[in-house]
Amino acid sequence: MMKILMPTLMLIPLTWLSSLAWLWSSALSYSFIIATLSLIWLKDMSETGWTSLGLHMATDVLSTPLLILTCWLLPLMIIASQNHLKTEPQNRQRLYLSLLTLLQFFLILAFSSTELIMFYVMFEATLIPTLFIITRWGNQLERLNAGTYLLFYTLISSLPLLVALMMIQTKTGALSLMTAPFYYSMIPQHNLLWLACFMAFLVKMPLYGVHLWLPKAHVEAPIAGSMILAAVLLKLGGYGMMRMSTLVMPTTKELAYPLIALALWGIVMTGLICLQQMDLKSLIAYSSVGHMGLVVGGIMTQTSWGYSGALILMIAHGLTSSALFCLANTNYERTHSRIMFLARGLQMIFPLMAAWWFSFTLANLALPPLPNMMGELTIIVSMFDWSWWTIIFTGSGTLITAAYSLHMFMTTQRGALSTHVISLNPTYVKEHLLMLLHLVPLLLLIIKPEIITYWPS
Repeated sequence: MMKILMPTLMLIPLTWLSSLAWLWSSALSYSFIIATLSLIWLKDMSETGWTSLGLHMATDVLSTPLLILTCWLLPLMIIASQNHLKTEPQNRQRLYLSLLTLLQFFLILAFSSTELIMFYVMFEATLIPTLFIITRWGNQLERLNAGTYLLFYTLISSLPLLVALMMIQTKTGALSLMTAPFYYSMIPQHNLLWLACFMAFLVKMPLYGVHLWLPKAHVEAPIAGSMILAAVLLKLGGYGMMRMSTLVMPTTKELAYPLIALALWGIVMTGLICLQQMDLKSLIAYSSVGHMGLVVGGIMTQTSWGYSGALILMIAHGLTSSALFCLANTNYERTHSRIMFLARGLQMIFPLMAAWWFSFTLANLALPPLPNMMGELTIIVSMFDWSWWTIIFTGSGTLITAAYSLHMFMTTQRGALSTHVISLNPTYVKEHLLMLLHLVPLLLLIIKPEIITYWPS
């Protein structure tokens, strides 16, 4: 584990001491080394238990895919951010890379920690670099408002979780995930305790109704902030819900029905909101709310199929949504507008980029045999087994998702070129490499889907 974490720790001093020319290449090289070394976790992954990495750190079949996704995303964020930061002062570029590195370090500790208090601390610590990235490198004046929303939604919802964890530790004297089943009988089981443990993660997902911070944060964040938010930070919520389910009682019908109903209603409502969006980044952000509603529904069924489908969809959505934000950023860098109707007709100028748009649009609407389809279908089946009426909302949500995904592609790529577009920079090799590095893991998951299959005992 230290062999993997040491390059991460070394990145911070390196980015402050190196020259600007060496800055990006060294950061990118180290991040690719970390991403390659993280694949070792797949070899050590045990289907029956934990693989220890240290005194308070371990991996299992749930945390390993999310850890690898976290490590894989850092080099992609560095590649995507180069054009955005090339006019920035040298010290701001170093600070930016250091914050990305620090965020990756906190995420690795969060996903690999076995002590729940340590997980809570790392869960909250990810807020600090994210807040700096949004408020200091956002494009619009609304970035301060977006940072305020992010801060207060996250902190207020996580305070009940802290109280619940302290109470559980007082009752049991130990709070380790590896020994949690042995202390289950000592933990007081109550609906309020369940709600306190899960509320922070429901807001982080986010559940429809407490999602207002997400579109604001996505729209105002720079490209790296949008990528890490969509790909990893939202998945902390699903990961936390799955972990806490081993400590508290199974969800009663009184709690499950309103939360599942709200999640399913959110799938339909956010899909309809996407259909009327003019802002490209806002459309992709609301799309994430709809997909995470499906994940919440799958977890709430508390079945093996629901948990497995939720994990598959989280990984697949992380790669797909991150790629869509990268594509939206390439459009913005050339047209200087996020309004879809002002950036139409780009297929005639950038046919290869239009091919990437088409590929990830199909991934977003869950085209077979991509893992997005595997995750959604597994969740839909588990929810239909839980209650037949869920098929009305999941089926409607699937149709609306296909509608707004195709609307997004047709609006941005087809039609006549906007009259205000006079000259556009050509696409670069690094942009196509960035898209390829998003697509390759999705294709690999088609070949080996068991890597991200989670069957809880």
